[in-house]
Amino acid sequence: MKKRIAGIQTNVDFADPSRNLDRMIQWINDDRVAGAHLVVFPECMLTGYCFESAEEALAVAQTIPGPATSSVAEACRSSGCYVAFGMVERDHHSRLFNSCALVGPEGLVAVYRKVHLPYLGVDRFVTRGEEPFAVHEIDGLRVGMHICYDGSFPESSRCLALLGADLLILPTNWPPGADTFAKYLPNARALENHVYFMSVNRVGTERGFTFIGQSRLCDTNGNPISEAPAAGEFVVSGEIDLSIPRNKRLVRVPGKHVIDRFADRCPQYYDPITQKHHLVRDVS
Repeated sequence: MKKRIAGIQTNVDFADPSRNLDRMIQWINDDRVAGAHLVVFPECMLTGYCFESAEEALAVAQTIPGPATSSVAEACRSSGCYVAFGMVERDHHSRLFNSCALVGPEGLVAVYRKVHLPYLGVDRFVTRGEEPFAVHEIDGLRVGMHICYDGSFPESSRCLALLGADLLILPTNWPPGADTFAKYLPNARALENHVYFMSVNRVGTERGFTFIGQSRLCDTNGNPISEAPAAGEFVVSGEIDLSIPRNKRLVRVPGKHVIDRFADRCPQYYDPITQKHHLVRDVS
């Protein structure tokens, strides 16, 4: 089974959900994404990212489900696609989350709340996601969602891959200084988990931060399928073959060279990963 996916590297208007929602719907109906099974937008696509207080972010945050997810679902019904997009979410207790909503023709499919929070932008004021990583199937495609800084922790991608993801999506707001992440992280996460990996970054400037683009779709060997430049709007797209990530046993030379990065794992040696305050021992 093959599916076409598209990532939309685009600008975002700060604190203007109405205009950003219109922009998303225009992209969903754009000829360049016609036929895509899944369309992915950047982190905080609906709201912008560089908020200076929780109160400022709360003024434009929405619930999930809410007005934006309903409007996107309507666009999905017209186009026949699924859409993942980032936003600042508020719950009924006025807590804030940096979230990614997955929406389809029937409405909200799932929401992911960012777990790893850097000291930057709205992440200074949001609550850490409280739900475990999860994989969601959309008409045969198994999608794992995480957001920006989550990608710096290989455990996030590994958990999603172990849960059966075919494709990992990483909506981001990578600012200056993150060029190395944009260049190498998608490739590494795809290769080490034998999954497709799509990073979707934004462009434009917001409160002194000029976002660096460089969105990318990689195949299961870590090779780029489609790459965006550092500036300017761009559609990263490609067709993915779901049979490939579902076969983790790679026979390169029969009887002589076989790689299976899941079967060859040794979890009994990984305890330090789960120790929050584990320190590297000084061996000098």
